[in-house]
Amino acid sequence: MDVQHLLAALPPGVAYLIVAAVIGVESMGVPLPGEIVLVSSALLAATGVIEPHWVATAAAAGAIVGDSIGYAIGRRGGRPLLVRLGRRFPKHLGPAQLARAEQSFARHGVWAVFFGRFVALLRILAGPLAGALHVPYRRFLLANAAGGLVWAFGTTYLLFSVGRAAEHWLKDLSWAGLALAVLAGVVSTWWLRRRAHRPAAVEVPDEAQRVPAGDR
Repeated sequence: MDVQHLLAALPPGVAYLIVAAVIGVESMGVPLPGEIVLVSSALLAATGVIEPHWVATAAAAGAIVGDSIGYAIGRRGGRPLLVRLGRRFPKHLGPAQLARAEQSFARHGVWAVFFGRFVALLRILAGPLAGALHVPYRRFLLANAAGGLVWAFGTTYLLFSVGRAAEHWLKDLSWAGLALAVLAGVVSTWWLRRRAHRPAAVEVPDEAQRVPAGDR
């Protein structure tokens, strides 16, 4: 929600650039909250502040370009570069995470690039690892572009639709809540008035008991 509020405070064009930049840098191999930014911007688009198609376009562009730059860095630096990144970011890119990413590439080949866009670990390592493993760039680009487009547009429009439906549902719920509040107010007023009249009826015998016996 903090990310969503931050994006809402910015001009739409700047918000789109931030979406593309964060996702692009994450795709280069730097652990940034790219998915959180995409989710927040998609939900913000559901409120009408920004446009969903520009959010999806910015996310897809950042993913494809960032992965391509990460591929070039990984191809030049090789596996030692990934090891150095692991020492800098041990929580996200440590030896265990790198081993799992390499195992995924060994098992699925270039499809690891496509499906890696939907997995936090591979989303960060797919580009640099594909370059370090010398995956042919043409095959990498095809899988990278397909995964980036499906992930960006699918996530954006899914959350956009959910956000619009939730907003409509909450709007209906607010009217129902208002009606219930009014009804509760009427019932509670009626009940309090009945309670207020009961002591007067009960106090008559008490007053009568206080009258001296000689006055009866």
